[in-house]
Amino acid sequence: MTVLQWIALASLLAWLYLAVGHGFFWRTDQRLPARQAPSSWPSVAIIIPARDEADVLPVTLPTLLAQDYPGPVRLILVDDGSTDGTTEVARALAEEAGRNGHTGVTAAVTASTEPPPGWTGKLWALRRGIDCAGDAEFLLLTDADIAHDPGSLTSLVASARSQGLDMVSQMAVLRAETAWERVIVPAFVYFFAMLYPFRWSNRPRSRVAAAAGGCSLVRREALVAAGGLAEVRGAVIDDVAIARIIKRSGGRTWLGLAEQVHSRRPYPRLADLWKMVSRSAYAQLRHSPLLLLGTVLGMALVFVVPVATTIAGLAVGDLTAAILGAVTWMIMTLSYLPMIRYYRQPLPAALLLPGVAVLYLGMTVDSARLKRAGRGAAWKGRTYDDHGTPSADRQPAETVAAAAADPLPAGTSPAVAAPPAMLVEPPRDPWNDGFSRPSSIPGQPDEPWRGDTARGVPAPGGAQTHARADDRQPGAGG
Repeated sequence: MTVLQWIALASLLAWLYLAVGHGFFWRTDQRLPARQAPSSWPSVAIIIPARDEADVLPVTLPTLLAQDYPGPVRLILVDDGSTDGTTEVARALAEEAGRNGHTGVTAAVTASTEPPPGWTGKLWALRRGIDCAGDAEFLLLTDADIAHDPGSLTSLVASARSQGLDMVSQMAVLRAETAWERVIVPAFVYFFAMLYPFRWSNRPRSRVAAAAGGCSLVRREALVAAGGLAEVRGAVIDDVAIARIIKRSGGRTWLGLAEQVHSRRPYPRLADLWKMVSRSAYAQLRHSPLLLLGTVLGMALVFVVPVATTIAGLAVGDLTAAILGAVTWMIMTLSYLPMIRYYRQPLPAALLLPGVAVLYLGMTVDSARLKRAGRGAAWKGRTYDDHGTPSADRQPAETVAAAAADPLPAGTSPAVAAPPAMLVEPPRDPWNDGFSRPSSIPGQPDEPWRGDTARGVPAPGGAQTHARADDRQPGAGG
């Protein structure tokens, strides 16, 4: 056999394994598992960390306020140091929904603070939200750009209860409207499933654990048992990290593709998509040059070699190499068709996968370059080092000095440090944070939203004796 034939054969063998031995990652049939309505609906807190999201909230926040969930549900939006009026937009949307009677969700807006050393901003904001969530049985961790159909929360909770799951996560349907979105987005989900085969992740005894941060329903006690967010405080890819600690502590996790959850964040240009991928791709490889090298060689063997050997074989008259390459290319293309269908793209678009893979290789290498230049894992003005600590040269000088002079103890609640007054006054009781509820008596002014015992909301000033899911409990995970 010639060298070209050996290379083509190696690629074919790799694809035979991927097609039938790698958790059938290419299939798109992992949807919410069978479910039935529970006898009583548990309480849920929806937590949304938001940093400079004023432009997208008018599209997404009303969908969460309009959930038709039968049980008690609260929504907490945590403003993570926004400078674009995110808090004001969120308050206005919640008040409008309340006045118009378009919501059955108790809403509150609060503020986070600059994360202390070792914490990413998003996880610090989530910790603040969980601290305000009271004793809710389930936490829905979702992003500000995610829109939910009215029955989304009901379906998530019903699945979790019916199947005994501690974490139910759905990969949101990403926007695929512009030309570059249609090319890049389906491959993004395809590569994620290749990295974390959903079937393997959903097996209790499998070491694979993954989740999608845009939509993750977590049982609060399972998060407490796993050690809380402190266990993953520096994780840039926080969704996967949370799934890992829950599964490691004995919890059951599930991940699948969404039907009722959609991302509304636009990525109109290739540069926008490139930035989205490159900001965390190298972190996924644990900032390891060896893993980066292995990824480059592996993706070249799997996605580039089939096309190259087909063309080269035809060019030099090596029919065997050309046939091996063509068969491999066909297997690759067929494996991509389910995801193309899921995103409702033309079937011939599956032939573009090798070229898209080359683009992703470039994004991954560029991610390593940015990390080396001190600009890796950047998000809306924050850049994190290897351990999640915001880089000093990217933070306001007074914030760095304050953190160095008086770091927060490990068990300190985020509510202790008052957020900037220009954003939101930190509520003593977030459920009495100034929202209005339409008066049921004609001619009477709207009344402030107060404790509603029927919905499980604590009374004003009432003590909450719950255990916070962000603090380690005695005997909790290592």
